[in-house]
Amino acid sequence: MEMCNCPLFYGIDHNNCIEMLSCFESSTKNFALGETICNYSHSNNKIGILQYGSANMIRIDHDGNRTILETLEKNSVFGEALAFSGNSEDSLFVECKKPCGVIFLDYDHITKMCENACMHHTLLLQNMFRLIAEKLLVMSNRVEVLSHRTIRGKLMCYFNITSATQKSLSFQLPFSVSALADYICTDRSAMMRELKNMKNENIIEMDKRNVSLKKTPLKN
Repeated sequence: MEMCNCPLFYGIDHNNCIEMLSCFESSTKNFALGETICNYSHSNNKIGILQYGSANMIRIDHDGNRTILETLEKNSVFGEALAFSGNSEDSLFVECKKPCGVIFLDYDHITKMCENACMHHTLLLQNMFRLIAEKLLVMSNRVEVLSHRTIRGKLMCYFNITSATQKSLSFQLPFSVSALADYICTDRSAMMRELKNMKNENIIEMDKRNVSLKKTPLKN
């Protein structure tokens, strides 16, 4: 099963992966574009694994402001335990961006060791802790982006982080330009004007989702 290649099952062989899915009473469901995969406004004790397609984890605060917290692609793992949702008054949910299939696992089955205390379950728990650490790093990067006061500062911070992660001055955005505006919490029209200025100043080249950094700008 290709799903066994996901980070949660890293280091666990195919047969043990299949056995654990059965032990954890996993379920599978398909979702259409725009459909809500899961809603964390109420307690939800499921871990989801994206088999195919893509989705966004979205937060809407009490003022109605919409923020994309994370873009999920094939083999991404998501769930309330990994969401760091913050304010309980916010609406937090995962929305299908492209038709996708999701395998759901019960979180309690993952965290409670079985009677056999098998090695592959120990590996899975280690993988879960690593995923939590990686999610914390992603959220830390997000805080760094949003800490900049100007649109240009936010854009360049995000571009520099993405460039460093992909180890290249040229990279592809993981989401649309409209979603980028949501991600950096700014008005789309104002962001588009700033991107145009940055291209005119030869700071970046940009063609749809493809970005190339030309030079390091002054701090904003």
